[in-house]
Amino acid sequence: MPPIQSYSYYKIAPSEYVAFGWNFSSIIVTPTALTVAAVTNGNTYPIGPTDGVIYGTAQSMVWYPYGYQTTNPSLSLVQASYTLHIGAQGGPSAFPTPGYLEPNSELVFAMYTPQAYTPLSSGALPQFKMNSALPGVVTMNIIMLLSGFTTLCRVWG
Repeated sequence: MPPIQSYSYYKIAPSEYVAFGWNFSSIIVTPTALTVAAVTNGNTYPIGPTDGVIYGTAQSMVWYPYGYQTTNPSLSLVQASYTLHIGAQGGPSAFPTPGYLEPNSELVFAMYTPQAYTPLSSGALPQFKMNSALPGVVTMNIIMLLSGFTTLCRVWG
């Protein structure tokens, strides 16, 4: 499989659904059940109506992240990149066996919570978090300008 070049971004918002699809190849023994979960920062979020366990013949599922968010306030979804884990009875660390489903965690996607709309006429500007690299970049530019000025003074003076 070629490397994924960019993430797909999905909203954590009302009426926003995420559809996942897959296919089986080289499987002789059909799993009785599949476990599907989104994993990020050490947290596992089961996907689907039955805590992430679905029929073993399923080749797709639709997830409602906002619904998960509202029914699981103790383990809220975060704005981050997630890895989709799909596995069978052996779990995510199952030893690969010919003809059986091998656990898969190749799909990476991102989730975000949209900000509320603010009309331009309100005069309010969106709040941005300061990038931790910004002070370093400003300092580097000042040093670069002072160095260039000093060099020009030596050449002309």
